[in-house]
Amino acid sequence: MPLPSSFTRSAMLLRDGVVVASGQYLRKYHGWQSAGELTPPAEPTLFVSHHGFGSLFDLNVFAALASLHEMGVDRPVTLLAHQLAWRIGVGPIFESLGAQPASHSAAREAFAQGDHALVMPGGDVDGFKPHRDRNRIVFDGRTGFAQLAIDTGVRVVPIVTSGAGDTIYSLSDGRWLARALGLDRVARLKAIPMTVSIPWGFNIGLVGFAPHLPLPVKLSTRVLPEMRPSADEDANAFAERVRAVMQATLTELTEQD
Repeated sequence: MPLPSSFTRSAMLLRDGVVVASGQYLRKYHGWQSAGELTPPAEPTLFVSHHGFGSLFDLNVFAALASLHEMGVDRPVTLLAHQLAWRIGVGPIFESLGAQPASHSAAREAFAQGDHALVMPGGDVDGFKPHRDRNRIVFDGRTGFAQLAIDTGVRVVPIVTSGAGDTIYSLSDGRWLARALGLDRVARLKAIPMTVSIPWGFNIGLVGFAPHLPLPVKLSTRVLPEMRPSADEDANAFAERVRAVMQATLTELTEQD
């Protein structure tokens, strides 16, 4: 049974320890810097980020959580993750760190308790991009986060991180293979990455779900000002406006680094 979004003290301490250790690792190994709107939110907030490469082991996940820690966020943040982790039985492991299967109900539960939520709308399609698209933010037409913001009235705060796509070489996102195997139907998995990494070498599918040794490239994170839908915006328009602002920031960070 999923853990409630108000975690036990021990689970929160475990998560805080992981986040602090992640921030230290990112700084020492990747020269990570975090900047922008580093003010803790006073109301439930939907943080929207994007993938560099991978799923729950994506460095962008750790960079986003470390940035929230540096902001002084003292309320739990529910990480809305791909449901595959629960389909293969490892979801409960990540629940202790604040993850829940991505759904409007999980986010609403967090907001109802005064907590926050973090989502990466592009999911596996964004997470398993080929190397040529490593500096593109791909939501793949997914607008659920925007509809959630419209329906609940919570603000959206984008978090953008550059560099993680260069920690591994992704030859292909394998979308054709996922379709051929029917994984898009049975597991909601639209991509199976084909990668070259340390220590796995050439691999199909494993890297992205399992950790790898990332190359020591520089990572930079920027927390952007809050965004809210205008009165005449539907979910499609708001989602695209958020994505466009995030893409412009990622392009700027990439050029700076």
